[in-house]
Amino acid sequence: MTGAGSATARALIVDDERPARERLRKLLTRDSRVEIAGCCAGGDEALDVLRAASRAGTPVQLMFLDVQMPEVDGFGVLSALVRDRPPVPMPAVVFVTAYDEYALRAFEAHAIAYLLKPFSDEKFQATLDHGLRHVRAGHAEQVISQLQALLGRSGAMSPGTSSGSTRRPIDRLVVRGSDRVRLLPVDQIGWIEADGMYVKLHTRDGATHQHRALLGALDETLDPRRFVRIHRSAIVNIDVVAELRQDAHADYVAVLRDRTEIRVGRSFRARLQARLGHQI
Repeated sequence: MTGAGSATARALIVDDERPARERLRKLLTRDSRVEIAGCCAGGDEALDVLRAASRAGTPVQLMFLDVQMPEVDGFGVLSALVRDRPPVPMPAVVFVTAYDEYALRAFEAHAIAYLLKPFSDEKFQATLDHGLRHVRAGHAEQVISQLQALLGRSGAMSPGTSSGSTRRPIDRLVVRGSDRVRLLPVDQIGWIEADGMYVKLHTRDGATHQHRALLGALDETLDPRRFVRIHRSAIVNIDVVAELRQDAHADYVAVLRDRTEIRVGRSFRARLQARLGHQI
């Protein structure tokens, strides 16, 4: 355990992926300088915790915030905090992101720390130290105006935006094996399955490859015209979806051409509808 004897900072974890939340929780638990105020799976839940903590007089001081989440994303959380009346104290924000170098430079210019997924324990520790220095120095409130400027341009930085984005989808993945490195064209991938801190890449020829990446981070790098996330633990290549079948609970199941069945999560149905251009 690090930081023995240091003042405690209240930290909040916000990420829609359970493995990512759990890893951050375990890493923070090792540090005696940090008290975990909560682990949230989405932006709305995070705002509830932040506001409740403020009313109780124990505001969150440090927030590990995922950028891309269903419904209210990371930018939406910050935008809501900036507009809140009565105001909620702004925590020091550590963005947890898979953004490209252009966006990361913008974050750094506004003195906001970041963790690029997937990250090492050493990178996490350095980022935590940086965030705690902000807390100790009382810098969090000073960055509100910088956050407002950043939020005003967030549409140009966010993956999947239609204007101002310089991000290009990847066309292949570097998949490391025990004795070789394979360059896997993404158009050979039929669907992708979350597997803890890894993903399983299921290719059209029936093979499966393990790749070190978080599903949400990988989702941000894929071509949204071809790939769509339909569940917390699954991304599909729309070209291999043969049909959508409704079950007894009115939920949908995507049936792939190889007869693999993947449940469509209710919170992800809107994404699939937008990609299909048709209400389901």
